[in-house]
Amino acid sequence: MKDAAVRLGYLAETVQLLHPGSGSPRAYTLLPHASVPRRLAPRRWWHVGSQVMVPTEGSIAVHLSEVFSRPVETVLHVRPALRANRKPILEARSGGERLAFVKIGDSARARRLVTAEAAALRRLAGLSLDTVTAPTVLHHGDWRGLAVLALSPLPVRRGRVPAPLLRAAIREIAGTGGPRAAWHGDLAPWNLCPAPDGRVLVWDWERYEVGVPYGFDAVHHFFHRALRRMGPPAAARACVARSVRELAPLGLSAAVAKQTALRYLIALADRHAADGHAPLGPPRSWLNPVVDHEELLT
Repeated sequence: MKDAAVRLGYLAETVQLLHPGSGSPRAYTLLPHASVPRRLAPRRWWHVGSQVMVPTEGSIAVHLSEVFSRPVETVLHVRPALRANRKPILEARSGGERLAFVKIGDSARARRLVTAEAAALRRLAGLSLDTVTAPTVLHHGDWRGLAVLALSPLPVRRGRVPAPLLRAAIREIAGTGGPRAAWHGDLAPWNLCPAPDGRVLVWDWERYEVGVPYGFDAVHHFFHRALRRMGPPAAARACVARSVRELAPLGLSAAVAKQTALRYLIALADRHAADGHAPLGPPRSWLNPVVDHEELLT
């Protein structure tokens, strides 16, 4: 099935979930186009394309208006449906201003992730961070049986984080675990960017965890960059081959660096298994050859 069709199918389910009323419909527009659906936004006079009529009575926009004590419009991100951590994502806007990004826990798994992110961000808010800037929790509650998490919008901009700044962020995130290392859990290139003030903006803290091997974030970042250029088996091999180069600047020895890379790959496969999702294919195709090869060498 084409990506647009998958997105539109999931969009229809999401609209029904977040706009359950039957009265007071309002015109929305799929942007940039129905064949490339990325956002569902309140219709403006300059929008082209056909209208999508969406009920507003008793909608998530009404609920958020009560939360923020001001009229709120929502822009719904039209997301791919075939993802383990899929959930509705909204922008809450008022008077042309973006108030928040809003995540909706619409399943047991999504609710757990939303709750975990709220807890992680509250933990970070109580710490003094020099390098990392994370969103703040503006609201965390329930609506019609759904978990609702509203986060402050970050001034996201394009640009790759320089390696020294990325390493500083990784060290600082690990330090938030106190005597035990912590990791962001999904420090992929698309979840961070350089900030105008020289810090690092980091979002999507759903997988934050304390008590993991130091260096997991660095390996995760490298692995997902590698996946943009090569298939999972080659990227997994590259992870182990480049482990010393990636982790030595963090103070890990060659032996520990290689072991950390292998433990990361196994942990990632376990995560996918727990999610019931195999975005990289079965582990026997990308993980087992790497692990088996390293075992033969030891």
